[in-house]
Amino acid sequence: MNVLVTGSAGHLGEGLMRTLRGAGHRPLGIDLLASPFTDAVGSILDRDFLRRHLAGMEAVLHAATLHKPHVRTHTRRQFVDTNVVGTLNLLEEAAAAGVGRFVFTSTTSTFGRALSPPAGAPAAWLTEVVPPVPRNIYGVTKCAAEDLCELHARDLGLPCLVLRTSRFFPEEDDVAEMSSAYADGNLKANEFLHRRVDLEDAVAAHLLALERAPALGFRKYIISATTPFTRDELGDLRADAPRVVERRFPGYAEVYRARGWRMFPAIERVYVNARAREELGWRPRWDFARVLERLAAGAEPQSELARAVGAKGYHRAAAGR
Repeated sequence: MNVLVTGSAGHLGEGLMRTLRGAGHRPLGIDLLASPFTDAVGSILDRDFLRRHLAGMEAVLHAATLHKPHVRTHTRRQFVDTNVVGTLNLLEEAAAAGVGRFVFTSTTSTFGRALSPPAGAPAAWLTEVVPPVPRNIYGVTKCAAEDLCELHARDLGLPCLVLRTSRFFPEEDDVAEMSSAYADGNLKANEFLHRRVDLEDAVAAHLLALERAPALGFRKYIISATTPFTRDELGDLRADAPRVVERRFPGYAEVYRARGWRMFPAIERVYVNARAREELGWRPRWDFARVLERLAAGAEPQSELARAVGAKGYHRAAAGR
């Protein structure tokens, strides 16, 4: 399949390019930055550039974006230009070029204020039916881009699936309080319980979305590691997460103690991937149980693809990947 990949120099974009090439597809990567996985350097704000490179494409994987950490370094107008106008350009040009399927990489950050229940309330159980309440310009623009995808699917018949990915980047947490309180590996291991996905699994979800998009039309999916928790445990998770984790994973604390790690005292939200597993046939391989197993064996708790792509930091240019 001829596939246009936007953001090919980024974490997900490189993972997509590597995997598509290995699977015998014909991906064409575009990005603001030159890289071994970027075939053409240019901006999604440039319609002529998009038009040239959409010719002959059968599908689009749209991973280009300004991210949450860019809130500190970029203006709201730059977020609107890249995340909203850029997505609109791509949707319109893809439809005009006769592209048959479109997959948009969104984010669980769209849930925004819904991620933080009030004091004393149980942890939030987040599925696709929870209304987003964006807390910053990043969430606002990603929600707007999702709506544009739906509009083009409904009005122009462009099959378009939205994947709300949780954290897959290897960089340190952009919240100073968290990065100073926990070792980086500790923080990421904890997150596999409720808000992280391995890059390999994120890529697999995108490829399945490419395959299923024509039959599904328009759908939104949460892409996060499978949580071990149930709704019945939400109150306990908010009050005493280590006790709930110990109940689910007897002996996890011993593995953690050997590294000087600790569990979060409370977990306030849980992402639920049931719809993606049911409708896309997605089977994520990386979860907290596998991370524990790898840690106990002295192995790296991440996929080979995640290690190969590695850390990249974030673009500081005005337009995103």
